[in-house]
Amino acid sequence: MQKVVIIGPGHPLRGGLATFNQRLATEFIHAGFNCSIYSFSLQYPSFLFPGKTQYTNDPAPAGIKIYSVINSVNPVNWIRIGNRLKKEKPDIIVVRYWLPFMGPALGTILRRVRKNKHTKIICIADNVIPHEKRPGDKAFTKYFLKSCDAFITMSEKVMNDLKIFQKEKEIRLVPHPLYDNFGDIIPKEEARKKLKINNEELIILFFGFIRKYKGLDLLLQAMADERIKQSGIKLLIAGEFYEDEKPYRDLINKLGLAENLILRTDFIPDSEVKFYLCAADAVVQPYRNATQSGVTPLAYHFEKPMIVTNVGGLPSLVPNEKAGLVAEPDPKSIAEGILRFYQLGEKYFIPHLRNEKQKYSWNNLVNAIIQMSKGET
Repeated sequence: MQKVVIIGPGHPLRGGLATFNQRLATEFIHAGFNCSIYSFSLQYPSFLFPGKTQYTNDPAPAGIKIYSVINSVNPVNWIRIGNRLKKEKPDIIVVRYWLPFMGPALGTILRRVRKNKHTKIICIADNVIPHEKRPGDKAFTKYFLKSCDAFITMSEKVMNDLKIFQKEKEIRLVPHPLYDNFGDIIPKEEARKKLKINNEELIILFFGFIRKYKGLDLLLQAMADERIKQSGIKLLIAGEFYEDEKPYRDLINKLGLAENLILRTDFIPDSEVKFYLCAADAVVQPYRNATQSGVTPLAYHFEKPMIVTNVGGLPSLVPNEKAGLVAEPDPKSIAEGILRFYQLGEKYFIPHLRNEKQKYSWNNLVNAIIQMSKGET
């Protein structure tokens, strides 16, 4: 039985990366591989982490071995874990790269592993050029990239960014699979009852961590459009602030939006995700810049139309007036997109969503990783 190790966040760490890694591990196991996750004993020092906690209260996923052993700031640990994996000799390592801060730790670990001249290292690059730039980003990224054999990106934007740094090794584009591990679609009435939202309300959803590049402030300004106010459309904001929330609160007060918003600004545990997606009429992603977004495959799974901005990989993932609507990243255009959505109606988008979501399977990703590890095209 071939052995696969995924290096990246896993339970009890929370968030989209951990969820993705655990779902990918499950797919490898179903395909007959011995798969485990090497996660972090220390992912971020507390002063670098913008949220309230890095950990989840959800139970550990069944059937997956997760080793919380990597310390992101301890070079002695990097060498020890690298030597451990070198000796373990997995056939494939799948390593996640999402932040230059992780470059030194992951790059050092993988350099030790490569000395066994057996393990193939496939990187899934979520971001190569980060949303928020810091000193050392380029050097850390270059250091990490040299330790990998091949790369998978989930958007053309990341692929193009990666080609700036890496011109010789194989890079393959594989669409972000659906997040199908949050449960099945439930009736909108049931979801709204759980969240204490009236069935008659017109509800759009902003979901996920709140950071500047995600453009919540643009969406709030769009909600101040008199046509939206008069229509009674409400914005459900579900996600934790990953930056100072005061400017957002001030903007809400300035625009007089209190009655037009439903605020659930704590971390949303995995067990409750389905209620928020199923309660909404549509999901809005008003990003200022983007590579890809984990919210998009989540919306596809729950068959929710999306209103996205024309940035990064979002327009290619959400065909306009099919799976959703594409707006420019400014309040007026976002407001027009919201109004156009209700003009067309939610049911208009469902056949297109069901057709598009067939592209996003976990099996496709596993097969791509296996082929690349063998040098197959």
